[in-house]
Amino acid sequence: MRDQEPGRLSTKEAAELLGVKPETVYAYVSRGLLGSRRVPGGRGSTFDAKEVRALARRNRRESGTAPSPGGEPAVRTHLTLIDRDRFYFRGVDAVELARRHSYEEVAEWLWTGRPQPGAVFTAPETSVAVARRAADALPEHTGPTDRLRVAAIAAATADPLRFDLAEEAVLGTARTLIPTLVAALPPVSREPAGQQRIAHRLWTRLSPLPADAESLEALDTALALLTDHDLAASTLAVRVAASARAHPYAAVSAGLGVLEGPLHGAAGGLAHRMLVDVLDRGSAAPVVAEELRAGRRVPGLGHRLYPGEDPRARALFALLAEIPRAAPVLSAAQDVVATAARHTPLHANVDLALAALTVACGMPSSASETIFAVARTAGWIAHALEEYAERPLRMRPSGLYVGPRPPRPLPG
Repeated sequence: MRDQEPGRLSTKEAAELLGVKPETVYAYVSRGLLGSRRVPGGRGSTFDAKEVRALARRNRRESGTAPSPGGEPAVRTHLTLIDRDRFYFRGVDAVELARRHSYEEVAEWLWTGRPQPGAVFTAPETSVAVARRAADALPEHTGPTDRLRVAAIAAATADPLRFDLAEEAVLGTARTLIPTLVAALPPVSREPAGQQRIAHRLWTRLSPLPADAESLEALDTALALLTDHDLAASTLAVRVAASARAHPYAAVSAGLGVLEGPLHGAAGGLAHRMLVDVLDRGSAAPVVAEELRAGRRVPGLGHRLYPGEDPRARALFALLAEIPRAAPVLSAAQDVVATAARHTPLHANVDLALAALTVACGMPSSASETIFAVARTAGWIAHALEEYAERPLRMRPSGLYVGPRPPRPLPG
């Protein structure tokens, strides 16, 4: 059509430029935001290219969003960039940052863009006590993500300043909420005395084994690597909540709710159980065969954002190689990758590496989800801070009604 009418776009071209569906283009026309012209002798319409570009610029200014290369909406962020099998936190290589800095220091970097050497997070006793009582009142079979979500809401009730969304207030909440969540989990080994890092405190909630330096370093690095990873489903939920000006506790609770979905936070647990099965059987072949026969994907393999190896997995596997008791689990993970590669050449992702860590350290299958949730809380707070600085309620798409046209008679 462009050859026939210079300066005009087809419906498909206009939709791609605006980053919306073709139906939305016609919705813009009906609302008077865009003009159209019927194609002589045809069924379609054309649109003035300059007018479409101006509308696209206006939409981006007003919403803070822009169309991604795939045509899906993208949200402006200063936090994480994923590029060519590497990822960066505020422009700094995230793997190197996690290797050299603690989880707390990486969280501070994400929140403020300023280094905070030796950062330690502490929680007030009142907050911890309320969170523990609420979590302990849950049924015995309750999973850790349920406990964390209840603890977050309970802690909110103990904070009369929770509705203060100023940056310093939100940062203060973040620094107390994360240790409160960890404290709400039941300990399975002796708790450390004094002000310990989150990794050490979390260890006592996950593993009955003594905490050695190498294992603690691996856990701390895992937390740091998992703090953020662009707009995952749980992070998007947090930004929607923050867009409605939900306080940080509620925003984190929204993220925890999505994380519990089987397509998001459960992958590490599935990989954990698979590795235990491989160790029991002595070979990955029958385990992988059963996964494929059941029509399931082999857990812990492949990632839509990394054509090659997940850099988080590579970093964790390197640390696990320094822990002698992790050797059998690493062999099992390598066996899974090599066996699955005969069918489809996929690399290990962070779920497999996290599962190797939890199996090697004597943790339950739910531990990877717990680690993920605690780690990602820092990233969720960072995204909430960004969203609080944007126009309220901008994360509010319009529904495309496809039901029967009104008016219809009242149902009998």
